[in-house]
Amino acid sequence: MSRITIPTSPFDGQRPGTSGLRKKVTVFQQPRYLENFVQALFDVLPDAAGLTLVVGGDGRFHNRVAIQTILRMAAAKGYARVLVGQGGILSTPAVSAVIRRHGASGGIVLSASHNPGGPEGDFGIKYNVANGGPAPERVTEAIFERTKVVREIRTMDTADISLDTLGSQHIGSTEVLVIDPVSDYAEVMRGLFDFDAIRKLFAGGFTLRYDAMCAVGGPYAKALLEGELGAPAGTVVNGTPLEDFGGLHPDPNPVNAEDLIAHLFAADAPDMGAASDGDADRNMIVGRKFVVSPSDSLAVIAAHATLVPGYRAGIAGVARSMPTSTAVDRVAKALGIPCFETPTGWKFFGNLMDAGKVTLCGEESYGTGSSHVREKDGLWAVLFWLNLIAASGKSAEELVRELWAQYGRCVYSRHDYEGIPTEQADALMRDLRASLPTLGGTSIAGLPVDFADDFAYTDPVDGSVSQKQGVRIVLTDGSRVVFRLSGTGTEGATLRIYLERHEPDATRQDIPAQEALQPLIALAEMVARIRHFTGMNQPTVTT
Repeated sequence: MSRITIPTSPFDGQRPGTSGLRKKVTVFQQPRYLENFVQALFDVLPDAAGLTLVVGGDGRFHNRVAIQTILRMAAAKGYARVLVGQGGILSTPAVSAVIRRHGASGGIVLSASHNPGGPEGDFGIKYNVANGGPAPERVTEAIFERTKVVREIRTMDTADISLDTLGSQHIGSTEVLVIDPVSDYAEVMRGLFDFDAIRKLFAGGFTLRYDAMCAVGGPYAKALLEGELGAPAGTVVNGTPLEDFGGLHPDPNPVNAEDLIAHLFAADAPDMGAASDGDADRNMIVGRKFVVSPSDSLAVIAAHATLVPGYRAGIAGVARSMPTSTAVDRVAKALGIPCFETPTGWKFFGNLMDAGKVTLCGEESYGTGSSHVREKDGLWAVLFWLNLIAASGKSAEELVRELWAQYGRCVYSRHDYEGIPTEQADALMRDLRASLPTLGGTSIAGLPVDFADDFAYTDPVDGSVSQKQGVRIVLTDGSRVVFRLSGTGTEGATLRIYLERHEPDATRQDIPAQEALQPLIALAEMVARIRHFTGMNQPTVTT
């Protein structure tokens, strides 16, 4: 068992996006493609002597093969210990929990999150730093620059280890400890929520349908919901992680979780529905015949946080990504706590949480979380809602409608145009940005524009600046249209358009969102000329 050096040549395009490097599985299967990226990562990290690394993934196709490669390279790097989830499994929030509980220097997450899996699907890799959160831009940019010049791969000449056997093994002088993927995460959850109250909720006949979408959230949901909290067997469906997610698109929204929606809108619907995504960091909450938007979910959690033991002392502040609706802003103002607006990407919340400025944070893309880890956390959000329902005696719909009654409804939607040729998407954004200086103070499609800009963010903790984070058109009544290109796809470009209008009139709050937002949809087309640049007459996905 010895260290070996393998010559290599750089690959183009290994720049990490908002959630790491994501490509088709077939791209990662190219000889040395994964190795080059991992070597670039290890080259920019400090000496690993005496340090612990965490490795795990969402169980998608190529996960186990990639982990063996990374373990050998981590041993060659000189890590003292590597913690890896049994079977190669660790949800993204669990990776964060393990890093923090074991004092690891960082972790490697193998996932393409909500993207499809299987041999023809997507694969991804990202690095989380010592606080448990995604690497900041200065680290990902350093990795990218290193990928351009990497010329050799340092690894170990050794056989694969057993990923299915709990306990200690060795690769050279590096201890590889295969751990129970659920235990550390479960212990964190026990310290936050009133498990006794949730047990009584289920014992009293409350029914839940949790769709894990054949992804990594299944084992966590089964262990906690069915195993520890007493939910009936069968509460968790699609609970076994599969390499291709059983053909499902593991993105918890009303379009892709259509089976869950059908069950919650049936005559015999359970009291609540929930779903998590490929790596279990996203969530969807559904009441009986009532879909809870991610923005409203964050606002409800913030409004009632003190009902939950782990947050009984109050919350320091909240944060949301810029495209997320302003519902939580209104709650924060009433509570007298700060609300921060950041670019899209969970890494921007890490500094705020580490500095004690925020406790809760969320994004419109079905991601919600808190300072218990440094990732969004799907099952945490479901447990939070169960705790709120148990403590308040109110349904999911009642909690949301109370929010609307007090603060008004932020009518909200996201329109995704997927698979656009990159050059066409870039041209649309260039044209849109060029028009910004002329839009403020004008009227478009009969709507008065207050201002238009390209969102930039200055981190209040470290002063770092992030430019070009999304084009905003804000009307005089506070309504917004936001345009940005997604950083999570693997084919072409995805244009995302976010639409928001505040509705204080309770008699108009049940108007369907697309109908209520029609004037903003017309404005978006007029300003950005979406049909002209994309050739598409309607969005690929509307949520």
